[in-house]
Amino acid sequence: MTATVRVERDKATGVAVVTLDRQHRHNAVDLATAAGLAEAWHELRFAEEVRAVVLTGAGPAAFCTGIDRGVEVPQPASPYSADDPLIAIGPKSRDLWKPVIVAVNGMACGGAFYLLGEADFLIASETATFFDPHTTYGMVSAYEAVYMAQRMPFGEAARMSLMGTAERLSAHRAHTIGLVSELTAPDELLPAALRAAQTLAGFPTEAVQGTVRALWSAKQAALQQALAQAPALIALGNLPPDRQADLFTNRRPGTEFRLR
Repeated sequence: MTATVRVERDKATGVAVVTLDRQHRHNAVDLATAAGLAEAWHELRFAEEVRAVVLTGAGPAAFCTGIDRGVEVPQPASPYSADDPLIAIGPKSRDLWKPVIVAVNGMACGGAFYLLGEADFLIASETATFFDPHTTYGMVSAYEAVYMAQRMPFGEAARMSLMGTAERLSAHRAHTIGLVSELTAPDELLPAALRAAQTLAGFPTEAVQGTVRALWSAKQAALQQALAQAPALIALGNLPPDRQADLFTNRRPGTEFRLR
């Protein structure tokens, strides 16, 4: 495990807590963190004492703000393939079928949706916000938009994906539309997620994991078909990296979004 991904296991309750621990970078994912998440899910598959998992971010400001913009990802020369360091950061991508509850504290945006998209359900602090900055900075929201279209009413997913940094979805709106299953005060977030996880861990694990698989089988075919289109859409629609960087560098300072 890396220093930026903490895993705490409680054998007494059967619950593991996975924490993104890059608070100084709003828990943005660098390459070490991406590798740490993939490793954590793999290890938890084989941890018989763990029967349910809570995923959260360190600190009150952000759950996760996607990939760290300072990361350089080497790409193959072929226009028909691209390396995405976030593609295997979610639990389902690592074949973990123990239930995963995400406790969303603060901002969740961009690449955070790879994690939210593979959670079983979300609990959020009343201070949480959700947004997708891709279009603002000349990037196609492909994987993120697909994951959110699976979890939200289509119009809501489309609005969030298209509006970029101009809007943020409030925790209350996210709860209203069903993205979030429960809202809590900030200091009650982790206890609420732990209560739910401990309940699931107390049930026969075979039945729980079978139910998780049954739920995901209802949408996996459509999800995989949609995700297969993502690399081509990104290759066609993304601005060159230097133009993306220029848009990001010259963004307006201060509050530039509308909360809804």
